[in-house]
Amino acid sequence: MEANLVSWFEIPVLNMDRAKVFYEAVFNINVTVQDFEGTLMGWFPMHEKNPGASGSLIYNEAYIPSETKGVMVYFNSNDITKDLKNVVKYGGKVLQEKTQISPEIGYMGVFIDSEGNRISLYTNA
Repeated sequence: MEANLVSWFEIPVLNMDRAKVFYEAVFNINVTVQDFEGTLMGWFPMHEKNPGASGSLIYNEAYIPSETKGVMVYFNSNDITKDLKNVVKYGGKVLQEKTQISPEIGYMGVFIDSEGNRISLYTNA
């Protein structure tokens, strides 16, 4: 396989408007919401020529947020400490402050978003 294994992710939400405000504020991005016959998807910005996967927020009864179960998504961060401060400011909860994984790999931080999902941040600096 020539491409990175992960190509897309979906983060479950209980309230799309609240989740949209949270992610836009924490990461200083625009989330575009579309309604697919009752399934709401909030698209994260995608830069097709840049490395990494993109994804969306998703509101559908089959998707349930979890603080402890399921896959954990890692968002790239230029400043984990700043992003974690924004998490708290906009209604989330920090589970793990910026922590070094190893000198070779970099740093991570973990938070609970406005919907109750466990999400991580990553930087190599």
